[in-house]
Amino acid sequence: MDVDLIFKIAAVGILVAVLNLVLARSGREEQAMMTTLAGLVVVLMMLVRQISDLFDLIKSLFSL
Repeated sequence: MDVDLIFKIAAVGILVAVLNLVLARSGREEQAMMTTLAGLVVVLMMLVRQISDLFDLIKSLFSL
C-alpha cells in the first residue's frame, strides 16, 4: 500500500471534519451531514481502486 494514499485519506478526513464543524456551528446540520457523506464516498472511491488492484494481484498470483 502506498503512503500517499494514507495521506490523501487523512487530508480528506481533516477537510471534512473542518467543514462539518463550521457548518454545524452555523446551524446548517443537514449540509454538514451531506458534506460528511460526500467525504465518505470520495474515500470509498479511492479505496475501491486499491481493492480492485488487490483482487487482480491475487488472481494473477493463483493463476485464476
